[in-house]
Amino acid sequence: MIRLKNVSKLYAPDIVGVKNVNLHIRPGEFVSIVGQSGTGKTTLIKMLIAEEKPTSGSIQIGGWEISHIGPHDIPLLRRQIGVVFQDFKLLPRKTVGENVSFALEVSGVSARRIEEVVPHVLRIVNLAGTENRYPHQLSGGQQQRVVIARALVHRPKIIVADEPTGNLDSINTREVVEIFRKINDFGTTVVMVTHNREIVNLLRKRVVTIHGGEIVADHEEGKYLI
Repeated sequence: MIRLKNVSKLYAPDIVGVKNVNLHIRPGEFVSIVGQSGTGKTTLIKMLIAEEKPTSGSIQIGGWEISHIGPHDIPLLRRQIGVVFQDFKLLPRKTVGENVSFALEVSGVSARRIEEVVPHVLRIVNLAGTENRYPHQLSGGQQQRVVIARALVHRPKIIVADEPTGNLDSINTREVVEIFRKINDFGTTVVMVTHNREIVNLLRKRVVTIHGGEIVADHEEGKYLI
């Protein structure tokens, strides 16, 4: 599903994003990528969604080589990868339903199809009936679940989440992680960058640890040890 071969990202001769990373994530896996701040976790995520290009090496998504992907192909890639960031990035003047449907509208999806998809993804994230509410009327955890719903509208094969619980309290954190677990149970590959030791240890899923831009540990059912 995801394969990185000898991937490095250099921002300057003496600034290393990631260095010689080799990583294979199989279809349907749930992988937590952990490490201290500034170790290269976010750089890795940005390369997976083609926001950054590697300096060297190969990145494949579902057999598609994206290391030097052209700008016209990036929208197609992004439909295969749902992205969830720590910053909710919801449109404040649009309702929940409008925020979720916006991702479909810009892709030219019909209104009839949008009417089917939006309630469905909101049910998945336990927000059925909130279509007409605005972001400011929701808790932080609910807003993050709207973001997850928006990431699901294209039925992506992969969900990439960069510190998705960073702005949440412990209760909302657990709720959001359970949503990711449910999505993974549907067969979607989940790659989650996090620094939350408790959540990683509770998940008991594969843990990849990055330090100094390099993978220093990879445990199939691991704990956050650093």
